[in-house]
Amino acid sequence: MNHTSEPRGAGRRLHLAPAAGDPAHDASHDLPQDHTQSILETTKQVAALLKASGYAFALAGSVAAHAHGVPAVLRHDTDFCIRREDVDGVVQALREGGVEIVPAPEDWLVKARAGGEEIDLIFELAHRPVTDDMLRNAPVLSVDSVRMPVLTPYDLLSSRLAALSEHHCDFGPLLTVARTLRERIDWNALRDEHRREPLADAFLYLLVRLDVIDPRDRREAGP
Repeated sequence: MNHTSEPRGAGRRLHLAPAAGDPAHDASHDLPQDHTQSILETTKQVAALLKASGYAFALAGSVAAHAHGVPAVLRHDTDFCIRREDVDGVVQALREGGVEIVPAPEDWLVKARAGGEEIDLIFELAHRPVTDDMLRNAPVLSVDSVRMPVLTPYDLLSSRLAALSEHHCDFGPLLTVARTLRERIDWNALRDEHRREPLADAFLYLLVRLDVIDPRDRREAGP
């Protein structure tokens, strides 16, 4: 009785890692990584130095949204708002605390690095200066057990709306922020502030059509 022997390994699938230069290999390296805990550690380090310096500041960006309870996987950097007139003092305080200041082409922020993570020290949000009122109104919240001032939900979303442009118009992350923080935002004030900005106005109208927020009047509610 003849038995046809199979080559060793027949029937088993071999999963080979793509070689360097292969498009699949390159794409896998482009996938965003979850830096949540590392970014939080850097955020706490910088906040401690800023608190010790005495300069007014507030946490901003995706980490601020995270502090307000917005579901997020942190992948990029941590952002802080400071006043333009405090830039030199803040930079000195961070340098003395071991934070590396790095060159930045932008003229509305200072870039830094610590713990392998990027830090943006912002003194203009979408071409609008960070104000005393903005920093004064920032509530003090616990960010991974360290308390620090965080931009209000209103200022957080308003600055994101003001930054929308034809080259950067991703409503997805904004929608998550709006759904999570909708009870803590004065939507009529936000409409008034951004009524002359087509993309921001379109996003606010989208929120009405998705029943995230109430319409201001019947015309806005749609059919």
